[in-house]
Amino acid sequence: MATKATARNSKKPIVLKPTYAIVNIVANTELGVDLDLYGLAKLSRDIDYEPEQFPGAIFKVHDPKAALLLFKNGKIICTGARTEADVRKAIDHAIALIKRYKAGARGR
Repeated sequence: MATKATARNSKKPIVLKPTYAIVNIVANTELGVDLDLYGLAKLSRDIDYEPEQFPGAIFKVHDPKAALLLFKNGKIICTGARTEADVRKAIDHAIALIKRYKAGARGR
C-alpha cells in the first residue's frame, strides 16, 4: 500500500512504499510447574543462570535460533524467533530438557 505525503515547501507528492518483514516474535507460555533453574543450568551448556544479575535463566536455542527466558514459576518468554512454528520448536526444546531433568531428578 503506497502512502502519499506532500513535502512542506513543495507541491510534489512524495510516494512512500514501505515493505515489512517479521524479524522477531516475542511469545510467552506457562508450564504450570516450578523449575529448578540451577539444575537446568547444570544440565545444559546452553543455559546461563546468574541469579544475582537476572532472576531468570537464559536458554539459547540454536535451531531454530531463539532465546528463551525461563523463570522459577514455570513461565517462559521466547524471543528472536521468526515464525510461530519456530516459537513452538524452541519451546519444545525447553520442554524436552525440563522433562529430561525431571526424569533424572526422580532417579536420584
